[in-house]
Amino acid sequence: MSGHECVDRRSRLEHWVTSTTDLHELLIRSVVDYAICMLDPEGYIVSWNPGAERIKGYSAQEIIGQHFSRFYTEEDCAARVPWQALKAAAETGRFAAEAWRVRKDGTRFWAAVVIDPILDGGKLIGFAKITRDMTEQRNTQLAALEAERHFRLLVQSVSDHAIFMIDPEGYVTNWNTGAARIKGYSEAEIIGEHFSRFYTPEDRDARLPWNALQRARREGHYEAEGWRVRKDGSRFWASVVLDAIRNAQGELIGFAKVTRDLTERRQAQLQLEQSREQLFHAQKMEAIGQLTGGLAHDFNNLLTGISGSLELLRTRVAQGRIADLDRYITSALGATSRAAALTHRLLAFARRQTLDPKPTNANKLIANMEDLIQRTVGPSIKIETVLAIGLWPTLCDPNQLESALLNLCINARDAMSQGGQLTIETANTWIDERGARARDMQPGQYVAVCVTDTGAGMSPDVLARAFDPFFTTKAVGHGTGLGLSMVYGFAKQSGGQVRLYSEADNGTTVRLYLPRHGAEPEDEDAQPDLEHAPRAATGETVLIVDDEPTIRMLITEILEELGYSAIEAADSVSALKVLRSDVRIDLLITDVGLPGGMNGRQMVDEAREDRPGLKVLFITGYAENAAIGRTPLEPGMHVLTKPFPMDRLASRIKAIIGER
Repeated sequence: MSGHECVDRRSRLEHWVTSTTDLHELLIRSVVDYAICMLDPEGYIVSWNPGAERIKGYSAQEIIGQHFSRFYTEEDCAARVPWQALKAAAETGRFAAEAWRVRKDGTRFWAAVVIDPILDGGKLIGFAKITRDMTEQRNTQLAALEAERHFRLLVQSVSDHAIFMIDPEGYVTNWNTGAARIKGYSEAEIIGEHFSRFYTPEDRDARLPWNALQRARREGHYEAEGWRVRKDGSRFWASVVLDAIRNAQGELIGFAKVTRDLTERRQAQLQLEQSREQLFHAQKMEAIGQLTGGLAHDFNNLLTGISGSLELLRTRVAQGRIADLDRYITSALGATSRAAALTHRLLAFARRQTLDPKPTNANKLIANMEDLIQRTVGPSIKIETVLAIGLWPTLCDPNQLESALLNLCINARDAMSQGGQLTIETANTWIDERGARARDMQPGQYVAVCVTDTGAGMSPDVLARAFDPFFTTKAVGHGTGLGLSMVYGFAKQSGGQVRLYSEADNGTTVRLYLPRHGAEPEDEDAQPDLEHAPRAATGETVLIVDDEPTIRMLITEILEELGYSAIEAADSVSALKVLRSDVRIDLLITDVGLPGGMNGRQMVDEAREDRPGLKVLFITGYAENAAIGRTPLEPGMHVLTKPFPMDRLASRIKAIIGER
């Protein structure tokens, strides 16, 4: 360029700048985040803001008067891109694009560019050009796109999880290979279909799929396990996770759904639970086997006491000698009561059941078991009980606590083959943070039940494995090794802990911790005697159903003595005839095991169709769960196990009839 031409161009530029004062003022105030410059109609730079200097690296003195194409890459310049951009801006009123640009130092950056024409009276006098450095945003976007690509590849490659998306209404929008494998549908078959088709008919009737969507929509997440249906109609047990997906504005755009086939695991769990239940029952039956010898001896003694007392009573009555009859009656009743207690405890111990926690007085439970324990361990072992005064109640299954104590006492007996002393203690115990960490339990208030023997003790290696299932030091055929593991499981399920303290040749102490409970146990023994039992109201009628004539006779005698009208039936067929008549029945007392093709529970269910709300008292010689099954009793149904005191029967009758 000649000196004359250069002076002439600078003159034109100065004139142009003077005529665009307002724009020049705007540039002066411009921010540094944007490169803002002015171009003349041919693309030469006439102004330069600080943002342009920061982004592109040129000072104003270096760049003013230079053509703006120097910011373009060589390939873009070769393709005439800068001049095409000016032409497009002039013709259309704006040019906008994103592309690579070049800094002064030769490095490239990703730029968002806008070029606007500047007109004066319809005549083009230049261009305003704004450039923004978008390199970081582009890199982030590219990374996100790459991550999304990898994620999609990963999702598609997962074959053990069904992963797919559904829209806000529940229609499937994509489908991975795991979904095709688990559910049986190809992508072409299922896209656009509603996800509820994977649910069972009963779940669809219950609106479960739509309820799941609603919960995920409301809470952001839904998780469940249940049966699902494959394409071929077969069912599988599934773990399902449903997550809501929202855009940047918080609008719901769909759900991500992950399903896992857990059928094999569920079957294994069910088999394991069944095996555990069977093993637990086998272990209890093993303990019962060790009880039978002593129990047979005790029952023979009790039966001798009952039959002998009754024979002497009959002889004295026949002789007219009635002055000393009370002692025979008292002896027979006492023996009967002890025999009933042994039977109840044996049935409770033998039955299969889940934990049924109740407020429990451990002192009372131990005192009631003392005779049973003594018969179990034999006369060579002395039993001492040290029961704390004011012992707190605990919440546990009393039958399981009895089972745990009996197992511990049997273990103690086996450790004292030459005899010794067995001590059962109770105490209120506070466990602080330090003690809780040492015992692997929560700090708090506990009831401690300790069983200590003076037997052989345990070596450190035996002590370390004492709670392991099937670990036993007994000879083959003399124990399953389940006793201590069951005690441990009971303690943990009850919210407590069990700890062993033992040394070889120095005995063993087993300390059972059960958490303190606020409610006091119910006193089931507090019953008025028959003479003071509550009397019937006028016209109250009770139907007695039992196939044992003696029991019907005794209950009828009691009812009539208390002022009730009594109706007897020997089986379910004759009882139903009465129940279907218009005879007033205020209470039905029935055995569970009945002749006539229908048991007591079935008879009651049928009778209640004609007499809704019929009040029922089941009397049974079986353990309660075995008698009525595991189905919960309906309101107005009660159970009383045989044998029972007649005064207790009288009180239960009055209480049940008086229920509202």
